[in-house]
Amino acid sequence: MTTIALQEPPSAAANAGPLAAPTVLTVDDEPSVLSALRRVFRAQGIATLQATSAAEGLALLKTHRVDLVISDMRMPEMDGARFLELVRSHDEGIARILLTGYADISATIAAINKGAIHRYISKPWDDQDLVLVVREALIRRGLEQQNAELTELTKRQNEQLRDANQTLESRVAARTAELQQINGMLDAAYEDLDNTFVLAVNVFSSLMEMRVGNSGHSRRVADLSRETARRLGLSDREIRDIHLAALVHDVGNIGFPDAMLGKSVSAYNPEETQRYRRHPIDGETTLMALSQLQGVARIVRQHHERVDGKGFPDGLAAPEIVMGARIVAAASDLDDMINGNLGDQRCTVERAQKLLHGGIDTRYDRSVVETMIKVVDDLAAAAKADVHMDVRDLRPGMVLARDLVSSRGAILLAAGYVFDERVVKQVGDFSAREGVRLTLWIRKSSIPQDAKALDVPRSQS
Repeated sequence: MTTIALQEPPSAAANAGPLAAPTVLTVDDEPSVLSALRRVFRAQGIATLQATSAAEGLALLKTHRVDLVISDMRMPEMDGARFLELVRSHDEGIARILLTGYADISATIAAINKGAIHRYISKPWDDQDLVLVVREALIRRGLEQQNAELTELTKRQNEQLRDANQTLESRVAARTAELQQINGMLDAAYEDLDNTFVLAVNVFSSLMEMRVGNSGHSRRVADLSRETARRLGLSDREIRDIHLAALVHDVGNIGFPDAMLGKSVSAYNPEETQRYRRHPIDGETTLMALSQLQGVARIVRQHHERVDGKGFPDGLAAPEIVMGARIVAAASDLDDMINGNLGDQRCTVERAQKLLHGGIDTRYDRSVVETMIKVVDDLAAAAKADVHMDVRDLRPGMVLARDLVSSRGAILLAAGYVFDERVVKQVGDFSAREGVRLTLWIRKSSIPQDAKALDVPRSQS
């Protein structure tokens, strides 16, 4: 049986610390079933609690943190439908799965209606299918917790803003200038919160790439997709969704077996190819619980569709494929061709552009390809003006031209970041603490006349 590693999404709180390992409560009056479940989950590194009755299961819920409950339908004293209904009353956020026989269809419907179960699994179950269902439920549970934390944070901030506004309203006549200044600060705070969210997605993208071994791919695709979307005249919301979707378009690859990592797509065997073709669906499933990422999730699902209808996973044709997915598809393939991820050989930028152009009206949208090729040429020309600068020469007000990435591929600061005194000191301290000579790409227009630019060959970038 293939082992599937379960990973919870990162916490929304910046200093919340590591998340606790997931815990699954299994309830069945047959000890042999509990033992079988324990063996399945032990192999996946999932902690389990076990109960032989509904009453015992409810008692455990009061004394332990539980992320998911799996309950048998047929149990004495209290059946699974009623038990899961009580679990929902205890904590609606706990994922609920029902084990049921084929003869229990009416009882299963009752469980769905009353207990609002997330899934049901028929006995006898397949271990692999069970693990996949549990993995999906635990990831959903983690995303729901993250969403709840973000919602609570927003609620607290809104309450603080409401209190501040009530105080300001009584003094508005005498302090108009001050109120304008405060409103400006609030706008900056909202922008900073939004930038922090985007940075968190960047960090998650870097962690994904550390797992799959394709460092920098998502960030390059995101930058190219965002600029292409902007030139195509899409809305700010669409551009934002496209940028975020590009950062996490390969999130479904996290669950790939180790044997698939580091291989080009053309080297996959039939079983690996089938698994690969499911990753857009897995990616959508991972993201769909976050309401602010609904558009992103749709792009992730569709980014391997083709305009001629011969793509996957749904075989959609051009009118049905959202523009964001068309853009991310072309950008991802272009980057993969240049970096050798689609085949054994890398392509030059010129060769990759020709291949992209050759796929117009079959694989790719014409307007997307023609715009993207122009973007690639313009970005290459603009990058020649960037300055490679030693961290010791940083000044407040300078603007980061390219993502600052650690030696392990994790993003430290995103392109476009404006340095202030605090961050200048932090970056310098990081360089000294790690014992490395840290250099950064800085926008030339943001460099004061007295700053010293290092003459570093671009091949070191």
